[in-house]
Formats: sequence, structure tokens, C-alpha cells
Amino acid sequence: MAAITQLSQLDLNGTYSYADYLTWKFEERLELIKGKIMLMAAPNVEHQRISGELSRQIANFFHRKECKLFVAPFDVKLYDSQKSKLADKEVFTVVQPDLCVICDKTKLSKQGCEGAPDWVIEILSEGNNKKEMRIKYALYEENGVREYWLVYPSEQAVYQFVLNEPMQKYELAAMFSGDEIISSVLFSELKIDLGEVFVE
Repeated sequence: MAAITQLSQLDLNGTYSYADYLTWKFEERLELIKGKIMLMAAPNVEHQRISGELSRQIANFFHRKECKLFVAPFDVKLYDSQKSKLADKEVFTVVQPDLCVICDKTKLSKQGCEGAPDWVIEILSEGNNKKEMRIKYALYEENGVREYWLVYPSEQAVYQFVLNEPMQKYELAAMFSGDEIISSVLFSELKIDLGEVFVE
């Protein structure tokens, strides 16, 4: 089989596995959602600044702790949480969350994370449309991500969702904005200064 070095060589309506994804050698960033290609726009300056500041505050908290922060680009393979690790050819969803925290070291492989992180943060940008965010919300929910933050730079707001595990559904735990000091539900001792995150 010829090497895939350009996105144009792929059928954007085709269905692909993580094994296929690992063979692709081109610069464009993409995610696989249930086998379908979802292109990713390059993050803008505001997105990168917010990601960097969140990373700084969160990484400082987890320094020398069991749980670790990972920042995009970082592959997260998602599949039914009831299943054990799957072969790459059996995995059809791989995403690159802006930030994620993983506490179970057995989920880490050379390529990234196998299974749901404990906490995911996605930062909305012009390249993320509402359809994409709805798809990601449903994915994280059904795969058992316990806490999910959606950051809206234009509103200087953070929406915090927590998984109701018996129901396997997200509940909106809180909405934060402006220069509040906020914390994670899972990691209550962690304090994040939104005044630093959304600094003009």
C-alpha cells in the first residue's frame, strides 16, 4: 500500500481506524470520530494563550502527584469503558483534547492515552463549531470522562460538567466567568485564577 503523505489521498467520507491514522504522514491535524475524519483548525493566539495559562496553573498543582496533565497534540483513544484495551485496528475514535488529566498510569502508552481521561478541558475557538462541540460532549459523556470543562474565550466563561456516573450523563455543575477563583470538582484543592486565564 502506498504511503499516505497528503490529506487529499484520503476519502473524507471513508471509515478509518486508529491503525490507519498511525500510518498517515502529513502535517494537517485531525481527529477520528467513530471512524470519520474531523479536521482541526490551527489554534489562534488567544486559544494558545489561554491553553498556556491553564496548563501552567494546573501543571503546578499536579507537580510530583500521581495524576498528570497532558496538552494537545496528545492522542486519546476512546472506546466503551466496559471493554479492556483494544488493538489499534479496533479503535475508531481518537481525539486530541486541549488539556486532559490522567490519574491511571495503566492508560498511558507510547502513543498517548488508551481510554477516558479523568478530566478534559476544551477551549472553544473559531475553528471549533457548535456541531463539533456537541459531538465531543457526547463522546466524553459516553466514554466516562468524569469532569469536562468547556472554555468560551469570547464570553470569558467556563462551563463545568460532571458525570453522574450511575446515569452516565453530564450535569452542569457550575458556570464561571470574569476573574473568579475556581476549582475542579475532582481536585477540589486546585484553585485556578480566571483573572490570569482571561487577562486582556
